Amino acid sequence: MVLSVARWRAAAGRRDRWLLLRCQGPTVDLGCGPGRLVEALLRKGIPVLGVDCSALAVRYCLLRGAPVLHGDVFAPLPAEGSWRHVVLADGNIGIGGDPVTLLRRATRLLAPGGSILVETGPRRSELWQGHARLQDPSAAGAWFPWAVVGLNAVSELARRAGLRVVATRRGRTRCFAQLAQDDCDERAGRGINAPDHEQG
Repeated sequence: MVLSVARWRAAAGRRDRWLLLRCQGPTVDLGCGPGRLVEALLRKGIPVLGVDCSALAVRYCLLRGAPVLHGDVFAPLPAEGSWRHVVLADGNIGIGGDPVTLLRRATRLLAPGGSILVETGPRRSELWQGHARLQDPSAAGAWFPWAVVGLNAVSELARRAGLRVVATRRGRTRCFAQLAQDDCDERAGRGINAPDHEQG
């Protein structure tokens, strides 16, 4: 798989806007990487915490002043059941290789009426589960469980996790979905659908 390492290390940009605008309260970013989204939300005055298992990613977060926890997203986290939003950007719905289990975990972090914001892969019908590793021209890392989920596959995965899709954003290279718990008020997703297509 191709990973956008340069984008992760840069500041949040225009193509992150759809996701950032939907974070209107306390937000936890699972697999936050170098922390560009955490930094952007902090600048908006949103209470936010990044979580990542990579010591290097955590170091980058701290350098940009982004609040971060070095840890496993499946381990106990601060303020469980109190977050307004859980972010799974940059394909992080693939963490652990089992998207349904991850979505259920994310749901346990949410306050009533909260939502999960997911970035999916550009191949909209794709659903792949297996093992991946990071690689550059000189070395390759260890294998880890991972999944790749296209936008069209999210609805069924969400349903199995007790969630529903309330909004989507379809782009050429980046796609997003907002998920809410099945028993949440329909107003959670009202008025936030974006046009079907965007540049980028």
